[in-house]
Amino acid sequence: MTSLPLTIRHELPADAAAIERLHERAFGPGRFARTAFRLREGVPPDPALTFAAHVGTFLVGSIRVTPVMAGGQGALMLGPLTVDPAFEGRGIGAALMNRSIEAARAGGHDLIMLVGDAPYYARFGFRVIPPGQLVLPGPADPARFLALELVEGVLAQRRGAVTAIR
Repeated sequence: MTSLPLTIRHELPADAAAIERLHERAFGPGRFARTAFRLREGVPPDPALTFAAHVGTFLVGSIRVTPVMAGGQGALMLGPLTVDPAFEGRGIGAALMNRSIEAARAGGHDLIMLVGDAPYYARFGFRVIPPGQLVLPGPADPARFLALELVEGVLAQRRGAVTAIR
């Protein structure tokens, strides 16, 4: 973990502009075309599961989680997880992931999905969703469509479209 004086707290409305700048630096303008962004577009993240990391007053990381439907049942879509490039490799992303996962579990949620790097997210318990079991609303590499069961066996019960809740 980081030896920085790191503070992780729920994202506040005052964090929005700094988080948007962080997303812009990390993902560029192409982020708006990504399938995961389409699920989040126009849907606010769940404030109970969304966190910001600060070193002093400087925002250095963010994690957002948005409610979605997966196979006709409620689920969560994690992302984006973003860490300022100057602070990467210091455990900030892992700290944000762990905090958000703990909050989702405590909140009674049963399934978190994301589109991301399988080797990175495997350490948190995410695994590849079997191809075709759940279908995103746009293109995504099936090897990057991952899920974490917060309730054992729940993924096997989900089949069909992943859709936004609007």
